[in-house]
Amino acid sequence: MTLTGEQLQQIARDTPHLDVWKTREKVFLVVTDDDPNLQIITVKADPDHGDALRRDHESIAVGHDLDERNWISIGPGPGITAELIENLVHTSFELAGAHHPEPS
Repeated sequence: MTLTGEQLQQIARDTPHLDVWKTREKVFLVVTDDDPNLQIITVKADPDHGDALRRDHESIAVGHDLDERNWISIGPGPGITAELIENLVHTSFELAGAHHPEPS
């Protein structure tokens, strides 16, 4: 099933245990919902993984208005599933430092 932009954004918002989109003062998720023509989410990604995802999915692009190496933007399209979105949001959360100890 191909997700719509609205569904994609809602799945990102509803991902369990991620009520905030910032961890340790670092952003890990941006949901673009102020423009109905740009229904995307943007997450942190390992640069190599982001490159592979962009090659495999036409609706995944470099991070919209962000550092191209460390962010990807995901829009609705073939292969964009709820499971993929949930995995990308969780990975972004971890990359932003969620599981790293606070500095002493």
